Amino acid sequence: MKNIILVVDDDKSNLTLAQKILLPEYRIAACNSGAAALKYLENNHPDLILLDINMPDMDGFEVMEQLRIKEETASIPVIFLTADNLAQTEVRCFQMGAVDFVTKPFMPDILLSRVSKTIELERYRHNLEEMVKEQSEKITENARRLSMIQESVIVGMANLIESRDGSTGKHVKNTQRYVRMIAEELHKRGLFAGQLTENFIEDLSKAAPLHDVGKIKVPDAVLQKPGKLTPEEFETMKMHTTYSRKIIHMIIGDVEDEHYVRIVEDIAMYHHERWDGTGYPTGLAGDSIPLAARIMSVADVFDALYEERVYKPPIRPIERIMQIMSEGRGTQFDPVIIDVFVEMLPMLKKVLNIV
Repeated sequence: MKNIILVVDDDKSNLTLAQKILLPEYRIAACNSGAAALKYLENNHPDLILLDINMPDMDGFEVMEQLRIKEETASIPVIFLTADNLAQTEVRCFQMGAVDFVTKPFMPDILLSRVSKTIELERYRHNLEEMVKEQSEKITENARRLSMIQESVIVGMANLIESRDGSTGKHVKNTQRYVRMIAEELHKRGLFAGQLTENFIEDLSKAAPLHDVGKIKVPDAVLQKPGKLTPEEFETMKMHTTYSRKIIHMIIGDVEDEHYVRIVEDIAMYHHERWDGTGYPTGLAGDSIPLAARIMSVADVFDALYEERVYKPPIRPIERIMQIMSEGRGTQFDPVIIDVFVEMLPMLKKVLNIV
């Protein structure tokens, strides 16, 4: 059965154009005002809402506020439609909870792409929530429940992120490997004794793939931008840390193994904090940054520099990367961890097949 999309716009020509573009793939419901849309939603539940911002009587932001108040409409994804290209408008769209926005006049390929990706992500999210719910009801033994939920979430979330950003899926696998290598080397040298136990290392390695899971809520326009982000776009990107923590808490927050849950939340929330306190999202500094996040930070930055991204080519040789990262000693990175990591260069070359 085709997905239902509600298009809300006071301009009849825009409604007609949107229907013409979307009708081959979706069922369309159309409303020419915010009030009419809210009335329609009293008895209907579309899969997606395309919502114009500038409408008389009740604008799109007012409609959005009403949607989020009611439980039955709060979860419906919304893409804002606007002819306004101002940065503050874009920021407000995301602050209001929109998953994306599309500028008018519509470009058919862009509209179809944004709609199809949103529908796909929403379907996957729903399926994942149902899967976790069913597993949670069936599994009573804590160790078995933790293992199954952890495996399904890690694989599902990693694949979901990879479907939106071609580099991120590889990044997930790479950083998991580097995190384990760093943690094991620190443990081997007797550093952070008492905290860096074998159990800690195992939980940290299993948790690492979830460090960027919040990026599923970052719009394609920001996540896949090939150039430098604007200050407003960067603020949107920074939100992936808090998004990650909320998603993790929602999915595995009731797991009885509090140690594992805490590590997952720590790396997701704090891996962009800096040793000197100038990072985000909370500005933690020094040892107040969880150890798991400090290790994750080194692995994350190394892979970001070594691999190609949509916004940059890879940096070579690897010695140049070590030099760059060494310059962040005591400012961006924990001095102890970065010193050990730099000394791991021969080990990294072997793993990366660098002659």
